[in-house]
Amino acid sequence: LTACSTVERVAGVFSSGEETSDPPAPLVEFTQRLKVIELWSKSTGGGTEEQYLKLAPIVANQRLYIADFDGDLLALDATNGRKIWSENVAQKKSFWSRDETSRITGGPGYGENTILLGTNKGNVLTLSSQTGKEQWSSQVTSEVLSAPKKASNTVVVRTIDGKLFALDGDTGRRLWVYERSVPTLTLRGTSAPVIYDNVVICGFDEGRLIAVELHTGKLIWEVRITTARGSSELDRMVDIDSEPVVVSGVIYVASYQGHIAAVQLENGRIIWNRDISSYAGFSVDNNNVYVTDENSHVLAFDRFSGTPLWEQKKLHARKITAPTNIGNYLVVGDYDGYLHWLSKDSGNFVARNRVSNDPIIAPPLVVGKFLYAFCSDGELAAYTYR
Repeated sequence: LTACSTVERVAGVFSSGEETSDPPAPLVEFTQRLKVIELWSKSTGGGTEEQYLKLAPIVANQRLYIADFDGDLLALDATNGRKIWSENVAQKKSFWSRDETSRITGGPGYGENTILLGTNKGNVLTLSSQTGKEQWSSQVTSEVLSAPKKASNTVVVRTIDGKLFALDGDTGRRLWVYERSVPTLTLRGTSAPVIYDNVVICGFDEGRLIAVELHTGKLIWEVRITTARGSSELDRMVDIDSEPVVVSGVIYVASYQGHIAAVQLENGRIIWNRDISSYAGFSVDNNNVYVTDENSHVLAFDRFSGTPLWEQKKLHARKITAPTNIGNYLVVGDYDGYLHWLSKDSGNFVARNRVSNDPIIAPPLVVGKFLYAFCSDGELAAYTYR
């Protein structure tokens, strides 16, 4: 048997603990042109406890849902942060078989009035989004690091051992499994699956993007976004860790030490690609694709042609998140708890505010003119702007 290793290069530290030599850029001075208004903030629990986990809040029906590493799950009113209900799934021994080393590592996901969580021991947990009441738990083969998804009464889960599972939405019974090989060395993270018109789209660690039928698991197509190059295992890492985005029949996807690409949903044909290395991820609007590369530079590309538009380099090595769209602006969080607001037109800074002294790992969440930022210490804050 051979085991996979993971490298926390995303955190600026290799798994051996050796610090990388690239220091973060200092904060630059600029004229603040946008007023950022804090609406509310609150502590939601233990956060990720210094684990590199993208446990990000989600919004559904004007409620925010957030989970922490220790198993606390909160439902909050998205308008004011008021607690609606809370549960600690780690204490529900009738719900799932747990030992003292089990932790929440994936989620929360949402679909069809269901909250979905994954654990480091390969448990998939589902709860009612209305009450927090447990529904069922199911066992998959390994750790879950991304949010499970649910549609058409089917739950889809990606595990770190290269498998994609479909589970019955009522019982958790296994329906099908799709599997790909996993390289010896990978980044710590997995691409969350996307369900679109009964098609499941997911990225894998060897640089491939696949589309399978939701109900059968039958492969529709697969395409190699990036081909591994180099002589060492480190050089050949081409993980797709960020979640694909589907817009108007086109899938956008990014890989580490590879490309960002636009792919035809119908047949997997690559429309365009550009050389870029990204693990943090990207966002898409009506016209452009905005991506954070491995150096914490933010770049903009034309959505239809892939033409480069601008690059913001002044956040170099600040370990920033993927850019989030809000109106005419982009927002990224950094390792020091800051939110940086950029103009979509130029990439120039227009505002900056600090949420906490701890890192922001998950991209900010936007609903209309409201932005929610979550720090690794469990601090959650809501903002608007004018």
